[in-house]
Amino acid sequence: VRSREAIIFKVSEMSMLSNLLARAALRVSSVRVIRTPTSTAACRWYSAKKEESEQEFDARWEAYFNRPDIDAWELRRGLNELYGQDLVPEPKIVSAMLRAARRVNDVAVAIRVLEAVKSKCAGDKEIYSYVLNGVKPTIQELGLKTPEELGLA
Repeated sequence: VRSREAIIFKVSEMSMLSNLLARAALRVSSVRVIRTPTSTAACRWYSAKKEESEQEFDARWEAYFNRPDIDAWELRRGLNELYGQDLVPEPKIVSAMLRAARRVNDVAVAIRVLEAVKSKCAGDKEIYSYVLNGVKPTIQELGLKTPEELGLA
């Protein structure tokens, strides 16, 4: 039979041993932190892609919206992508958008196209009138009304 003091000694010995083992394990398994310099040189990675000219850009988007098999999802995707860019689309692209909206039979998208063009013009009446005059034949051909004629502007 062991005495009570001997048992306490053994328990305290074991706890000291377990603490030592735990500390050793932490030292071995600890991750080394590699310090990096706080200031780095700026670096730009340019792609090897050829820069697209304005004519190529316009032709690409006009062809996209003139596709006969375009559906409503692709139309909206193209509109969102084009309007995400910092530009006002050319009248021939806007005409292609309006015709695509007619092909998918969505007059609300057609009106939204005209509203978005006005928004992209940022209040510049000269640019807006240039685009509107360029798409006027398409608007008349499709029987649409401008946002101003509908009382939306």
